[in-house]
Amino acid sequence: MTHLIIIVLVIAISAAVTRARKSKAATWSRTEFDAPAYGLVPFDRLDADRAGPPPAPHRRKESQAVADAAWAGNWRAAAEYVAAAGQDWDERWSRLELLDSIADQDDAWLKAWRAADPGDCEAAALEANRMVHAAWAIRGGKYGHEVPEEDMNAFRAMLPAAIEAAKRASLLDPANPAPWVVMVTAARGAQYQPEQFEELWNGLAARAPHHYAGHVQALQYWCAKWFGSDRKMTAFAERAMDTAPAGSPLPGIYLHALHELELRKTLGSLTGDERQRRLKQVAAALAQVRPDDQRLTVLRHLLADYAGRAELYDVALEQFRAIGPYCGCKPWTASDNPAAAFELARGTAVRLSGAQPLPPELRPKARG
Repeated sequence: MTHLIIIVLVIAISAAVTRARKSKAATWSRTEFDAPAYGLVPFDRLDADRAGPPPAPHRRKESQAVADAAWAGNWRAAAEYVAAAGQDWDERWSRLELLDSIADQDDAWLKAWRAADPGDCEAAALEANRMVHAAWAIRGGKYGHEVPEEDMNAFRAMLPAAIEAAKRASLLDPANPAPWVVMVTAARGAQYQPEQFEELWNGLAARAPHHYAGHVQALQYWCAKWFGSDRKMTAFAERAMDTAPAGSPLPGIYLHALHELELRKTLGSLTGDERQRRLKQVAAALAQVRPDDQRLTVLRHLLADYAGRAELYDVALEQFRAIGPYCGCKPWTASDNPAAAFELARGTAVRLSGAQPLPPELRPKARG
């Protein structure tokens, strides 16, 4: 009994010391923190309107040209745009998502594409994906018990048709994973049981085993609010991390799993050895991703937050330096003042990492 009491006291004292350190660091962040001294963007240059930098000018120009051509009735430009991605299935899916947003404003070009070339897998997959989006627009983002029965019935009636459309699309190009991403996305709303879902997942994995968007959708299926559990979802994310190739942002899916746990208030401690190891693994993986990969934006913000809370202050500071001035992203936007929340987290990471000030000539400049 005495031994147990000593252990409890040690844990309590350690927790109290940690709280005191964090409290002092927060006070320092609010009163003394000078971001440029540590290689960080000055507070007056923080941008709470953007999550990250805009796409490169050539990317914006290319996207606008595709949109303008489509709205002018030229569906061939859209077809060529997707085909130009070759067998980079992640990029190809990203381009399909752009076409989806273009069709939101006017889909006459997509209907013309389907009519002119009914054997095109991309057009068929895009059409099926839009059916899924239409169903989710009716359902909304609420929990199931909060959705009106009429809307839920319409939602569930539309999804089987979308899955059938995606299955037909998959026959047009057996190697293309896009229709399988659509099916995996629709499966949870269509009430697919785990064995049915596994069949779809295996079909996707056989074609694109590290497909980022496909993994994000599968993670949702395996979370506790749908057909899995906290344990199954976390195990799925960890398997994805451990098998992801170098240069892929896929290990970042672990951060999405942590976010789901946090929403359910089942996150627990971030400071356990295994969780800290996983966060370091994510940081190492993201360091190998192309800097212009648009998926990095959200992942860096999440990693900065979770690493800081896990007392991995060096990791958090590294992410803040990579993020730059942009703080218009979760978790900072959950605050009434995202810039202030971002600044507090940056300052805490600096203080508790033991980072040393840079020479004045190497510091970022405030607005002149």
